[in-house]
Amino acid sequence: MRYGKHTSAILLIATFFLFGFGLPKNLEKRVQKEIEKTFEIAEFSWQSVTVSNTLNNQLPAKITADNFYSISNNKELLGYAFVDQAPSKTAKFDYLVVFDTNLVVINSKILIYREEYGGEIGSKRWLKQFLGKTGGDRLDPRTNVDGISGATISVRSMTKAMDNLLQTIEILQKKEILK
Repeated sequence: MRYGKHTSAILLIATFFLFGFGLPKNLEKRVQKEIEKTFEIAEFSWQSVTVSNTLNNQLPAKITADNFYSISNNKELLGYAFVDQAPSKTAKFDYLVVFDTNLVVINSKILIYREEYGGEIGSKRWLKQFLGKTGGDRLDPRTNVDGISGATISVRSMTKAMDNLLQTIEILQKKEILK
């Protein structure tokens, strides 16, 4: 069967809309479960937080329609969630950071870790050092973040990702995009 130029374009766009947006289903379920657990709620809505391309180019952590969300329950803002990937030795891992309405970190979680070594960064004990952090905090594995033997690359990567996110939060607050 032969398609015209317009038909092919429409099929391509339709495919993109069906499969090109949002979190992958397995990741989305994990994020929803963590948000429900963090805020102790069974139902919530989430909406993408968007920033202009000009501002996004200035941010250490890039904000997309698929990685930064405001979380609400019955139109009441509960907080925010950020989902992204960070590199490990040969792959990337997915992580989630949840903020309260004051943009204080109240949960962080490694959602999917794809390496044989370094998965210890997913432990609650290690991740709890990010709790309470805000946009004004800076993180560095040499000075104020605990290391993990055998997970040096992942520790550095997660710490850099968290520090970039906190710097981004600080910028968005100063620009009054987040209050």
